[in-house]
Amino acid sequence: MRNRVFAHFLGTSDAADAFNAAFKIPNFLQNLFGEGVLSASFIPVYARLLGQDEREEAGRVAGAVFSLLALTSAVLVLLGILAAPGLLAVIAPGFSGEKREITIRLVRILFPGAGLLVLSAWCLGVLNSHGRFFLSYTAPVLWNLAIIGTLIGLGQTSGGYTLAEYAAWGSVAGSALQFGVQLPLVLRLMHGLRITLQRTSSAVRTVIRNFLPVFVGRGVVQISAYVDTVLASLLPTGAVAALSYAQVLYTLPVSLFGMSVSAAELPAMSSSRGEGDELAAQLRSRLDRGLRQIAFFVIPSAVAFLALGDVIVAALYQTGEFTRATTVYVWGILAGSAVGLLASTLGRLYASTFYALQDTRAPLRYAVIRVVLTIVLGYLLAIPLPGWIGVDQRWGAAGLTVSAGLAGWVEFVLLRRALSGRIGHTGIPARLLARLWGGAAGASIAGAVVKLALDGQHPLVVALFSLGMYGIAYFAITAELGVPEARRLLKRVPWFRSA
Repeated sequence: MRNRVFAHFLGTSDAADAFNAAFKIPNFLQNLFGEGVLSASFIPVYARLLGQDEREEAGRVAGAVFSLLALTSAVLVLLGILAAPGLLAVIAPGFSGEKREITIRLVRILFPGAGLLVLSAWCLGVLNSHGRFFLSYTAPVLWNLAIIGTLIGLGQTSGGYTLAEYAAWGSVAGSALQFGVQLPLVLRLMHGLRITLQRTSSAVRTVIRNFLPVFVGRGVVQISAYVDTVLASLLPTGAVAALSYAQVLYTLPVSLFGMSVSAAELPAMSSSRGEGDELAAQLRSRLDRGLRQIAFFVIPSAVAFLALGDVIVAALYQTGEFTRATTVYVWGILAGSAVGLLASTLGRLYASTFYALQDTRAPLRYAVIRVVLTIVLGYLLAIPLPGWIGVDQRWGAAGLTVSAGLAGWVEFVLLRRALSGRIGHTGIPARLLARLWGGAAGASIAGAVVKLALDGQHPLVVALFSLGMYGIAYFAITAELGVPEARRLLKRVPWFRSA
């Protein structure tokens, strides 16, 4: 919804490019110190202490981690504000003139908000470890609403760079709301916050020791994301914004089905008790169940991006400055991201299993390999390839998403092989995968027929019926093929249960 409103007012203009490029720079801070790093280093230690009923020690660990994060984030926010011109020269060297100056200003506005989001991620780690998932994953709604409200409230009287600046201030206000709404419950669960910078506790030292390789790994991954932005900034105007629109859609199934399962399983895996084969069997059981859950929803998501991506993009974005031609452009980029969607989501769960074992170095090694491949392939597919095959240079943005997908599959294979060597064979049966892919392919034909029949209708109408048919057909086909996940879900529908 936020991006639909953003697209309505700013489309793929220079202002949209400036905002999206500016947001990636402070977002680097959030991603380095945010949810991914804390999930790998803090949650396994904190959840294990809670599982052993050592609540006082757990509180000390949480307080020390909060203090270290707050101090480090404050220093980096200040440095980021001061170094904004130099950072922009690295992240978007293709920007010049007024576009460059406005982007620098936006970076300086957005940096404090990123610091607040780091503290919000700490709240998420505490809440998840206590089994409180709802608040931590709905709190970002407030951040989105703050930006949406700013755009709607001020978009009628302003536009361009001025509106982009207002949206940046709305983002900072939303960051404060996202952190503030979680803090009261966190304090109640912890019975207060013990702020300290002492690192004498062995558990705190374990968090810090685990933090460093994950920090490096996240940093390497972020470098890859920024290389994509650098390459996109060298493409024609609109490439940075279009890539950002596609990435939001790509991350939707990653968040809904990949991150959600991984976030729920990490505290449970970290709290598992036993030694040797007993512990391995517990982890293997949870992992395989999670892999099936993810694949059941992610495979149809990937097929939908390929076959019906224009319907999805048009329904969400096609309004105002966002034209049909822009829809087709973003669809091409989105289709490229579908290449590695399954590998990316399954890989998150494999990495979480390593983190539950307090092994942060193996995921780091494979992340480095993925990033190197992404950068090399991204350059080849985005810059020289369009010229080689005779297509418009702007389609190089699709090459960026394809390259990330190919590299994601390499990382996934390496993670699976390494983890299987530690806890035994894991993975999704080939027969189940064939049924899921076959069901999604058959459903896409049904959805495409409806799309063609409704050609010329409003994008929302086309999306309602074509995507609705796609979803119904997928559940029906996979249930008929004997997929247990489909049958369990359909049994919750009254008419199906009675039949």
